[in-house]
Amino acid sequence: MRLINTNTLIPGLKLGRSLYNERGQILLNESVELTERMIQRLRELEIPFVYIQEPRTEHIEPAKSISEELKREAVKTIVDTFAQIEKEDLKASFVIEKAAKRFNSLIRHILQEINNNKELLTLLADVFIHDNYIFTHSLNVTLYSLAIGIEMKLNQKQIEMLGMGAILHDVGKMLVPAEILMKPDKLSVEEFEEIKKHSDLGFHLLRNAVTVPLIVAHCAYQHHERLDGSGYPRGIKGGEIHLFGRIIAVADVFDAVTSNRVYRKAMLPHEGLEILYAGSGIQFESKIIEAFRRAVAIYPVGLMVELSDGRKGIVSKQNTGLSDRPVIEVLEENDKEVDPYEVNLKDRIDLMIVGCDTAISAASIAR
Repeated sequence: MRLINTNTLIPGLKLGRSLYNERGQILLNESVELTERMIQRLRELEIPFVYIQEPRTEHIEPAKSISEELKREAVKTIVDTFAQIEKEDLKASFVIEKAAKRFNSLIRHILQEINNNKELLTLLADVFIHDNYIFTHSLNVTLYSLAIGIEMKLNQKQIEMLGMGAILHDVGKMLVPAEILMKPDKLSVEEFEEIKKHSDLGFHLLRNAVTVPLIVAHCAYQHHERLDGSGYPRGIKGGEIHLFGRIIAVADVFDAVTSNRVYRKAMLPHEGLEILYAGSGIQFESKIIEAFRRAVAIYPVGLMVELSDGRKGIVSKQNTGLSDRPVIEVLEENDKEVDPYEVNLKDRIDLMIVGCDTAISAASIAR
């Protein structure tokens, strides 16, 4: 399978992975031949990348980070709880109290699956469609935060608490006017100030829920704070920001820039990492970014890449702890197809990835 940008899809390609909605219903089946109408729908749903079947790469099989069943359970729990919060408003803290046990159980199950999966974490293989970005974003940030916590060797209790903070970090957005939250156009200064209130709203909502530890409330409060004091809502700096807030900040930004939004196209993981590195030691903690880099697949399996010596191939495997040094199955040399063979970048420090390709030509379908 090969990872393709939905903006470059052409009719006739076959889908490599089934696409599900939040209820676990299949929207498009694996192996379905894409039509112009299907492709347009994928773009309307703001799905940035999909896997497609291609003869040269049919043996490439990206790993899933967590099972479909657990993902459906997670998103349903988030959707049900957040929707109730939006509806109840004044009783929102009571809704959280009732849901806390479900969230705790969910975090433990997610942790178990992540620990049992020896592959680097990648979410590009797990397309899950919901019309509200907040729900899938909350799950993605949780997965990234847990992966960082495990890599930083936090203890079990700390990781579970971090997971709770991550899954509820944006809960305050349920109390922000929907017309502002879902606005497709650029926000005015006043509207952005309303959006920024979600950190404070989430904090007060969670701290009033007696079954939720105070540190979880602080995750909602601090995930937009930055080391240099440029964040919000309080503009606190460095060590004033709790470790969990600093971890979730990294996960939050990475998922935001690698997801399609109405005002910006999604970046590939290595491009998202570059955004984090640009703020390393200034806005984001360097050791957290390094833990993230070791835990998450920066060049996902199925991505076509170009090496520094001009050879082109597809990422076929990952090297644990070396996300930027995967195994490449070389397919082309000097712009000519060759019999595939593997190059392990772990053993070739003289080589590096210099480019990526998520487009596909009509000629590739016939191969």
